[in-house]
Amino acid sequence: MLGASRTSLGAARTRLAQLGEQQGVDLDALANDLLAVAGLLVRELPLRRALADPSTAPEAKAALLDGLLGQRVGSAALDFVKELVGARWSRPSDLADALETLAVLASFEQALVAGTLDEVEDDLFRFARIVEREGALREALEDDWAADDRKRALLDSLLAGKVGPISLRVITAAALVSVRRRNVHDALEQFSRLAAELRERLNARVTVAVEPTPEQLERLGEGLARVFGKKMGLRVEVDPQILGGVVVRVGDQVLDGSIARRLDIARRGLARTG
Repeated sequence: MLGASRTSLGAARTRLAQLGEQQGVDLDALANDLLAVAGLLVRELPLRRALADPSTAPEAKAALLDGLLGQRVGSAALDFVKELVGARWSRPSDLADALETLAVLASFEQALVAGTLDEVEDDLFRFARIVEREGALREALEDDWAADDRKRALLDSLLAGKVGPISLRVITAAALVSVRRRNVHDALEQFSRLAAELRERLNARVTVAVEPTPEQLERLGEGLARVFGKKMGLRVEVDPQILGGVVVRVGDQVLDGSIARRLDIARRGLARTG
């Protein structure tokens, strides 16, 4: 997002954080309601345009929302969406994207309050790896012609009882149709960054040949924090193919200290001198 949309989303995130700190606010219901409204805007382009139109008075937009959503979402969500459509958006699609982002953040706020955010982040990381490996699952979830209800049913059958309700909600949001064309893995990565930002930290994907000890992970986290200037959340996966050492991915940056990488460099050096 650029310009007005970025400013509006920033203000909405601040407002959401304030709501999360208030007693009596049902973050679970708020997250579900915001996702429902986001889905409605994804499906209904004329509505999306009407609510993002800067020439329409906020009162008229509020009246439209009362008629559409008054009995379908809670009062907290309705008031929040009214504030959101009263802000300025560079493109109508940004409004739908913002609603999805805020719904996911509300889910993370709920997990933070419950002390389960680490568990949710682990669930997102593990499922992203599964999607990477399982082509049939990836195709089923990224099929633009598949109905949202079908994708929800698939994820329920795969994950019910294996992850908590917050994790299931966020993973499902990553698989549903959005106004932006994206794949499930990228959506999960984006959502993981939102969780990290909530803690004011970065996430590092760490690949090692053997399971590290807690002491090794602590030293690695401290070292990466010095390099990147922020606290680091480590998501570890074991891959014997790297032989030894460690590969660290932070966003688009890759720090490859694996033995396999060193051997490859050595082989190429020998090929040039042979």
